[in-house]
Amino acid sequence: MKSKIRAILAKTAKLPVDVATLRDDDDLFNAGLTSFGTVELMMALEEAFDLEFPDKMMNRRNFASIDGIEQALQSILSEHA
Repeated sequence: MKSKIRAILAKTAKLPVDVATLRDDDDLFNAGLTSFGTVELMMALEEAFDLEFPDKMMNRRNFASIDGIEQALQSILSEHA
């Protein structure tokens, strides 16, 4: 799942750093993720994983790191399993 998240992040977030250089727990906002980039990332994740982020999960914490994104996705997927 993390490799898929990284690929989506690299394609949509327009970070000024190479995604491959980021650790899973690095702060993506410190790495250059913007509000617009977060929206683009969220929409791409929804499409790639065929899910929708509920309003309660649309917060900075869920998009702050690759680990955070993975946990948010797993939470949504487990609710719909």
